[in-house]
Amino acid sequence: MPRHRRGWAMGGGQNCADRHTPLTNSMLEPALLILLKEEPRHGYTLLGDLDALGMGTLHPSVVYRTLREMEELEWIQSNWDANQTQGPPRRTYRLTIQGEEALRNWQHELGRTQEIIMQLLKRIKS
Repeated sequence: MPRHRRGWAMGGGQNCADRHTPLTNSMLEPALLILLKEEPRHGYTLLGDLDALGMGTLHPSVVYRTLREMEELEWIQSNWDANQTQGPPRRTYRLTIQGEEALRNWQHELGRTQEIIMQLLKRIKS
C-alpha cells in the first residue's frame, strides 16, 4: 500500500472509500474511543465497526497498534475472553475513566475541527 504524503490528493482516480487520507487516519483514535464508550468490543469487531463508520478498511496492524498505545495511556483496558464457543481466546477492549476524559477532549477538538472544515468548504464553493 502506498504511503500518503503531501501528494495524496492526486490519487489518480483511486476509489475514495479505499483511500486513507491523513485526516481519516487522525480520526482513528476518537472513533475507537466512541465505539468503546458504546460497549466493550473485540478488535475484529472494531475493524468492521470502523468500516461501517465510513473510515474504510483500515489495516488491522494500524488499529491494533493504536489500541496498544491507548492501553499504555490507560485510556482503555483489555482482558482475554475465553468464553467463546469456538476459536482461540480474543481480547475484549473497554473504555476507562481516563479514556472517557480523553474522549471529552476529543469531542472539543472535533468541534473545533468541524468549524475549520466548514470554513474551508465555504471557501472552496465560492
